[in-house]
Amino acid sequence: MSLGAIFLSEFIGTAILITLGVGVVATNLLTKSKGRGTGWLFINFGWGLAVYLGVYFAWSTGGHLNPAVTFGMIAAGKAEFMPGIAITFASTMVYIVAQFLGAFVGAIIAWLVYHDHYAAHDNQAEILGTFATGPEIRNPLWNCITEAIATFVLVAWVLVSGYTQNVAVGPLAVALVIISIGASLGGPTGYAINPARDLGPRIAHAILPIKGKGGSDWSYAWVPIVGPIIGGILAGLLFGEGTLHLLAPIM
Repeated sequence: MSLGAIFLSEFIGTAILITLGVGVVATNLLTKSKGRGTGWLFINFGWGLAVYLGVYFAWSTGGHLNPAVTFGMIAAGKAEFMPGIAITFASTMVYIVAQFLGAFVGAIIAWLVYHDHYAAHDNQAEILGTFATGPEIRNPLWNCITEAIATFVLVAWVLVSGYTQNVAVGPLAVALVIISIGASLGGPTGYAINPARDLGPRIAHAILPIKGKGGSDWSYAWVPIVGPIIGGILAGLLFGEGTLHLLAPIM
């Protein structure tokens, strides 16, 4: 694939992911939304299905949609992101730039859908919460550890599933993993588990003309970037090529 085709695949997939992901939180939180108050599991399933569609649209590039997955594959010692897509500095940067730009654009699309609801909403924390993640108990070190562990589970599954011959691996399986992570590990921080998922929409929140939106909580913004990258790299190191071939007989 050309670098342009790689960019388009990851950009479209991530934009779809974030449009639907931000949208499901907006549905749950914003004033006069027909889905207001539908709850945490509603958000978990919404995000899982958002990943399903995003990965499906970006299947030709492996549907990373997430720099933590991209870095995890590099740490795992892989030679290619997908057959025909060699891991190089250029291809890595195209993946990551496309993911961040796609997340930014997806958040703007979701805002357009809920434009009047944002204008009618007066809770600054909830407005920001539709775009970006935040902790229920603010402790940056432990929040970072939470994000690293949750992302480790995701990226480890991505790597292990590639060597599991008796399981049909696809977008739906990824969606179920995301739902599981959200329901089990997402409570403390809102489970960004994806630097692009948090930073792109957070930037959109900062620049969009939303009445009474308040600040974008930049003092916390590093946590959903650093934590997921650490988790993704650790998963790659522990479930890399050598380790997975050793595990193959029991998988």
